[in-house]
Amino acid sequence: MKKSKLNNLRNIGIAAHIDAGKTTTTERILFYTGKNFKLGEVHEGTATMDWMEEEQKRGITISSAATTCFWKDYQINVIDTPGHVDFTIEVERSLRVLDGAICVFCGVGGVEAQTETVWRQANKYKVPRICFVNKMDRMGADFIKVFNDIKNKLNRNIVPVQLPVGKEKNFEGVVDLIKMKAIIFFQTNDKTGSEYEEREIPEDLLEEATQYREMMIEGIADKVDWFMEKYLSESAFSEEEMMSALREGTINYGLMPVLCGSAFKNTGVQLLLDAVCNYLPSPLDIPPVKGINIKDDTETERKPDAEEHFSALAFKIASDKHGDLTYLRIYSGVLTSGQRLYNPRTRKKELASRIYSMHADKREQMESATAGDIVAVVGFKDTGTGDTVCVEDHPIILEKIEFPETVISMAIEPKTEAEKEKLAIVLAKLGKEDPTFKIHTDSETSQLIVSGMGELHLEVLKNRMLSEYKVDANVGAPRVSYRETIEREAEIDEKFVKQTGGRGQYARIEIKLEPHKGEKSVEFVDKIKGGVITKPYIKSVEKGIMDTAKSGVAGGYPLVNIKVTLMDGDMHTVDSSEFAFYNVAGIALRKAVEKAKSVLLEPIMKIEVTAPESYLGDVLGDFNSRRAIVEEMVNDGDLRIVKGKIPLAETFGYSSVIRSITQGRGTYTMEPCEYKPAPAKAYSSIA
Repeated sequence: MKKSKLNNLRNIGIAAHIDAGKTTTTERILFYTGKNFKLGEVHEGTATMDWMEEEQKRGITISSAATTCFWKDYQINVIDTPGHVDFTIEVERSLRVLDGAICVFCGVGGVEAQTETVWRQANKYKVPRICFVNKMDRMGADFIKVFNDIKNKLNRNIVPVQLPVGKEKNFEGVVDLIKMKAIIFFQTNDKTGSEYEEREIPEDLLEEATQYREMMIEGIADKVDWFMEKYLSESAFSEEEMMSALREGTINYGLMPVLCGSAFKNTGVQLLLDAVCNYLPSPLDIPPVKGINIKDDTETERKPDAEEHFSALAFKIASDKHGDLTYLRIYSGVLTSGQRLYNPRTRKKELASRIYSMHADKREQMESATAGDIVAVVGFKDTGTGDTVCVEDHPIILEKIEFPETVISMAIEPKTEAEKEKLAIVLAKLGKEDPTFKIHTDSETSQLIVSGMGELHLEVLKNRMLSEYKVDANVGAPRVSYRETIEREAEIDEKFVKQTGGRGQYARIEIKLEPHKGEKSVEFVDKIKGGVITKPYIKSVEKGIMDTAKSGVAGGYPLVNIKVTLMDGDMHTVDSSEFAFYNVAGIALRKAVEKAKSVLLEPIMKIEVTAPESYLGDVLGDFNSRRAIVEEMVNDGDLRIVKGKIPLAETFGYSSVIRSITQGRGTYTMEPCEYKPAPAKAYSSIA
């Protein structure tokens, strides 16, 4: 790919809190770039990017969808992500492979719970972004309030580049603070908002525009040295200089331009597209991707260049009747149809039999793709989400995607023996598509257990199994995924001895178990001296500890926040084996947990409830009955926002309760927060 083409490529994501208007914004982008000829609407179930049956039914985005469109001389690859916390992995894996992002904010709600989660994810991957304050036509919309909200809660380095012209239903355009012109959009009969014109700034807005322009210039000068020098010399800035400095600050120094508009009313979207091209980075503007060379374990990097050795990250798998689609972000080199690639994790070769450019669920075949491209490939067999694919002669492993722990599970079983195999195939497909959907068999009951990120997550997956894949199965009620830990230290000296007439089994270990909060949920430390146990046997002890901790001891839930130290041991030259040491480790850990007193931990969620003031008493009364703790209450016009923490076990069916006690006017959002000791009644209810 020529540098000029790479320079004009933008890989962006659209992310925000649920209902801020991400998908509507994406639909407008597709319309104005000529990708769609008709405006799709979320509330009508006609949004291009919400193509799954479950998405259209619920009016929410569940799976991130990718598309490519063109604006002026630029190619823009867009990924629309979900806003609901249950599908947060879709945002995580999208941000991992994108160069820039548009964070959409509701002009009324401002910074909401899930916005903060998305923001943290974008910070983690150092993604430059621009902010779009949407829904400026809604009753109660206030750009300055939302701007200050973002500044105080998320980033002090935001700079305004636009101000709204008109308020609420009279919103008609924006003031461009760089050009110092008002841009007014015409809502013609076809309601497309395609026509707009530049005018002089209205008199009543001039003072405010001058004030916010000065704020923008000071914000840029604070981050960009050459701009600061010119600012201090009191020289006038040209439009080009301001845009160039703003771009430099956005890409390199954490500046974030803030724009406004109304996607639903087709106002300001073209200017948002201009901002994407003007301020967000191309693949050439971001540092080369880093990885590990598996031949010698050294850190290496790959530049976004067609001449480099090929490397790409698989960030999403989608099941398809013609074969699984593996979505790739190509970081270096060229990929051609029919090329053989290498997966360094599985150490297996993969065939890229066909390459596609995606437009939601539609596709367009390509002969080749190059550095900077986001494409889907058919033909991969053993590549999962987060895997690197490269050329075998120059292997590299790129930074993996971290997946959050599941917090909720439910039992599932086929109605007939004939359905058993079909269910296994469907579950494997869904598990490959979604790494936060886990499947395991309960060792005591032999039940098949599926786990996920929340009630809605499991509900959607259950409906997909029953309606999309037509699996005939019984599904149990969702239940909480508890964890276990310990109260105090314990030491155990344990032997495993078996004589069976021939060669026996012998292993002895001494372990110390203690509470510990570290990076890993289970920390293993080897303090064996003088070779009393050999390295292979120590590895078997570690594996026995880890496997036992995973399956739990007291209640069958995974053990967390513990440290196991192998202090001493003994082996026999003939009778000792890896099997014996694996077994003794499991027995020792069980006894140590019993001695150290097991504690059941339950997942606690951050919750934010928004409801009219007249229903506040009912909301708080219900909160108390659910063991929830109120941490903060905020006024927002005639609405009250209650923020707090609530045990996940107390939230089942909460959506219908909140609708009932607020007569349909209340909403809530939740996200996982921490694990805390469960009350005594939780023990009896799950025993």
